[in-house]
Amino acid sequence: MRVFSDKKIIDSWRKNAAPWIVAIQENQIESRRLITDQAIIDRVMSLPAKNVLDIGCGEGWLARKLTPSGLSVTGLDVVPELVQEAKKSATGKFHVMAYEELSVSKVSEKFDVAICNFSLLGKESVEHLFKVVRGMLNKDGYFIVQTLHPSFSDEHYAYEDGWREGSWTGFRSEFSDPAPWYFRTIESWLRLFREHGYGLVHLKEPISPATGNVASLIMVGRVSR
Repeated sequence: MRVFSDKKIIDSWRKNAAPWIVAIQENQIESRRLITDQAIIDRVMSLPAKNVLDIGCGEGWLARKLTPSGLSVTGLDVVPELVQEAKKSATGKFHVMAYEELSVSKVSEKFDVAICNFSLLGKESVEHLFKVVRGMLNKDGYFIVQTLHPSFSDEHYAYEDGWREGSWTGFRSEFSDPAPWYFRTIESWLRLFREHGYGLVHLKEPISPATGNVASLIMVGRVSR
C-alpha cells in the first residue's frame, strides 16, 4: 500500500519541473487553453486589486498574464527550478518557500488578493495556508482558489475527504511519478473558508467548451474582520 503525504507532492514536482516548464511554454494542457487559464485571470481582474500573492506560482505563468494590467505580483513556490524560471520569464518578486514555512514574518507585505491556482494538493500544508493567508491580506482582501472540481472523484473512491493517487494522463511521456493529492468535497472546501475567517463571495464552476462538462471549481473568500 502506497503511503501518501505532502512531502511526496513536493518530491514529484521537483522531479517533474523541467517537463512542466516545457508544457506551459508550449501550451500543451488543453483544459488550461480552453477555459481554466482565462477563468482565473478574469476572476482576479474582476477584483479591486493592486498587488497579488501567487502561492504555488510555478514557472510564473500567472504573473506574466497579470503584470501587463498593472498588478504587482509576488510569487512563492517550493521548487527552485520553477522559481528560477519565473524570475527569468516574468516580472515580479519570486521566492523559494514551502507552504509550511509561510508566515507573516516571512512575507511582511500585505496583499489585496492571494491566489492558489491548482496549487492546493496537500492536506496539512493547505490547512496551514488557510490559517496564515488571512493575516497577509489587506482589509477586505480576497483569497482565490481554483482547484480540481470534486466531480472528478474516481468511482473507486467514496465521496469523502482523503488521499488519492495522482496521474499524468494526457501529459507527455517525460513526466513520471505523479504527485498524490488530497481530495476534498465542496462542503469541506467551504468549511475551510468559513472556519478561517473568509466569507465566501463567489463560487464558479467553469464549463469546458469542448466537453460541456465542469472543468474546475473557483472559490473566492473575502476577509471577515
